Amino acid sequence: MNRKTLLIVGGASVAALALLAWAFAPRPLAVEVARASAGPYEQSIVEDGKTRLRERFAVTAPLAGRLARITLREGDAVAAGAVVATLTPVLTPLLDERSQREQTARAEGAQAGVQRAEAGVERARVALEQARNELRRSEQLSSQGFIGPAKLDTDRLVLQAAQKELEAAVQARHIAEHERETTRAALLAVRSTGAGGGAAFPVRAPISGRVLRVHQASETTVALGTPLLEIGDTTQLEVLAELLTTDALQAPPGAPVRIERWGGPGVLEGRVRRVEPAAFTKVSALGVEEQRVNVLIDLSSPPSAWAALGDGYRVGVRIITLAKARVLKVPVSAVFPRAGGGHAVFALEGGRARLKAVELGGRNGSDAWVSAGLAEGAEVIVYPPAELADGARVKARSVPVK
Repeated sequence: MNRKTLLIVGGASVAALALLAWAFAPRPLAVEVARASAGPYEQSIVEDGKTRLRERFAVTAPLAGRLARITLREGDAVAAGAVVATLTPVLTPLLDERSQREQTARAEGAQAGVQRAEAGVERARVALEQARNELRRSEQLSSQGFIGPAKLDTDRLVLQAAQKELEAAVQARHIAEHERETTRAALLAVRSTGAGGGAAFPVRAPISGRVLRVHQASETTVALGTPLLEIGDTTQLEVLAELLTTDALQAPPGAPVRIERWGGPGVLEGRVRRVEPAAFTKVSALGVEEQRVNVLIDLSSPPSAWAALGDGYRVGVRIITLAKARVLKVPVSAVFPRAGGGHAVFALEGGRARLKAVELGGRNGSDAWVSAGLAEGAEVIVYPPAELADGARVKARSVPVK
């Protein structure tokens, strides 16, 4: 084999070895990187809520009666003191001719009873006068010695008995008069009700507002306390959010709130007014029992901004639990727990991944607040792959920081 052939074979071998070395050489991992930047940072609790009136008034029937048809409808405005319903007396159950005659006969019988009682009073007065005359004659005869003391004592006792009989007759007349008035009142009620009479009783609105619900729209007979309609002032709204008890401890009264996903443009502002002291058990969509508590939120945005909201509307609530004007932050997907404790990130330096321990001041759904261990402007690897190690070669492609 000549020299030229050897050179060709040797060159081809070297090229093949170089190609194999390049083919099997470790390549840099392709990773996504983001830059650590300074800016505002917030931690918040996100939950669904609903609007409700601070106060609602249930208008009920103050007495049993016949309810006239209510012409008001949901959404109608009413003024305080305006008539919202009208009640009339209920017809008596028995209005036939027999019942009226029986009641008339009772009234006439009561009148006859009064007359009889008056006659009894007159009879008792006559008996009393007779007893007095008899006592006077007995006293004269006794003074002349014609009768004994026993007869005089007997006449005195007869006078006392006659006086008591008169008093009893007077009381009996009073009883008969009261019974007559009772039967007359019952007869008058039967006649007036049977003729469709009776004064109407107006039911008035307790406040100025709007009708929320009409329970009884049609004419009907209602009992005492029957709900008729609900009235409320829709300009006095609050937001009710049911938070987990662990989250509610981080939302003290006065905490700022953003009302999102309410259906209108922009975001509404609010403040936590009260965290109710009693929690309750609620089953989640996954069937898990949770302890939740009601958190009441006041709307601080101008009423004109949320005029379209009504009672029971669904809204999104974001309660701000921590807010910083300027901190160093990285994407939360770049931070992971270290084996020895704490947290770490992979920083990109000279084409290689460098493991750096960091301290976190907090993190939310998108950002992590780095309080120590990283400089502003450093590039960190987001979603680091499992095979990435300290010092490994990497090839970066940037992603925007939210």
